[in-house]
Amino acid sequence: METVIRNFQDNQVAEIKLSYSHKVKPSLMPKINSSQDASRLLRENWEEDNLGFLEEFKVMLVSRCNKVIGICNIAKGGTSCVTVDIKLLMAAAIKGNCAGLILSHNHPSGNLKSSEQDRRLTGKVKEACKLFDITVLDHIILTEESYYSFADEGLI
Repeated sequence: METVIRNFQDNQVAEIKLSYSHKVKPSLMPKINSSQDASRLLRENWEEDNLGFLEEFKVMLVSRCNKVIGICNIAKGGTSCVTVDIKLLMAAAIKGNCAGLILSHNHPSGNLKSSEQDRRLTGKVKEACKLFDITVLDHIILTEESYYSFADEGLI
């Protein structure tokens, strides 16, 4: 029986670096004071033609004082659903070093009611965020004409 001893240097491994940089000064970052502020900013950063066409899921990263760090596109779906990979969502939250999240997706149908699937996803994200001391502040559903806020409805 032959024993093979490998030198660690023979195996190439990637170095992982953690860093954070932003291009917007904190004094210029928009502040979110309400679901109306969040929905307005989300709508401004949504491709308008897609609101009534296909479902998308985005997450808004916010600082401890509710300043918007950024908005990350998490997933694009079809005309009636979008699949959200919570691992990707959490990667964005952690890399953005945020204190809070505002989840968002659109309903091309124009229906403002949250589905059971929407509520389950929100719960899963909240559980994942607890591990990192990140707060889910809201989950906003956008339609071409209006929005629905989980926080305003007492669902957060």
